[in-house]
Amino acid sequence: MPASVRPRRSALYMPGSNARALEKARELDADVLILDLEDAVAPDAKEQARAQVLAAVAAGGFGRREVLIRTNGLDTPWGHADLAAAARSGAHGVLIPKVESDEAVRQADRLLAAHGAPRELALWVMMETALGMLNAKEIAAASPRLAGLVLGTSDLAKELHAHHTPLRLPMITALGLCLLAARAHGLAILDGVHLDLDDDAGLDASCRQGVELGFDGKTLIHPKQLAAANAAFAPDAASLDRARRIIAAHAEAMARGKAVVLVDGRLVEALHVAEAHRLVALAEAISGTDLPAP
Repeated sequence: MPASVRPRRSALYMPGSNARALEKARELDADVLILDLEDAVAPDAKEQARAQVLAAVAAGGFGRREVLIRTNGLDTPWGHADLAAAARSGAHGVLIPKVESDEAVRQADRLLAAHGAPRELALWVMMETALGMLNAKEIAAASPRLAGLVLGTSDLAKELHAHHTPLRLPMITALGLCLLAARAHGLAILDGVHLDLDDDAGLDASCRQGVELGFDGKTLIHPKQLAAANAAFAPDAASLDRARRIIAAHAEAMARGKAVVLVDGRLVEALHVAEAHRLVALAEAISGTDLPAP
């Protein structure tokens, strides 16, 4: 299934050091689970967190949820061991933090391969620094194993000395650069987190903005945020109805040998048909299409 079609409406960070949270993750309505060995884990708990995450993935039971392991950076005391362990963990993918160059992607790819990672193990990267944003084009093209970009807007805001504003105007350029790079190379892309757990209206607005910009889903820091992201990033009824009419009209026109297709008085082009198929496939996947479990 193409990266852009698999449901990734909600991607929830789960602290690897919290065994209870890892167990609860199997019951949550998240499309993606990011089992975190990095920011959510204190230095003295890194080894324990790695062991717990590996045990949780090996035990399975995550169903249709996509499971990623976020490792520590390769410039830390734990990064190499994290990648080596994740290589044959059985997770769907590995997420590496603070990527700033294409060589960093290739280095991670080489280490995964050296430790026996299967070809289907995906590599994801965090985009969360100014240099990373400026190199987004090269990063997105760095490896066939690369499956997606994840925006780290909290760290980016700190580095930019920027404020967290409702419209996120200080970060729009960075978001756009990553979106362009992801779409140019067929990668999935997930928006950054909304930090205020008591700001439901702000979360809804941030999700809507993410949809409008073109993200596949949103990263989250608490289960209470799942419903908002799942609702926002799912195709709505009106969009699905139009998509199905576009597909039907295009098929009928092709059968009659017509080159021009009109739906609701508007000319339908090849890109519109492709997007219509993507929306329908996404809706079907959300509603229950079987997806590979770890």
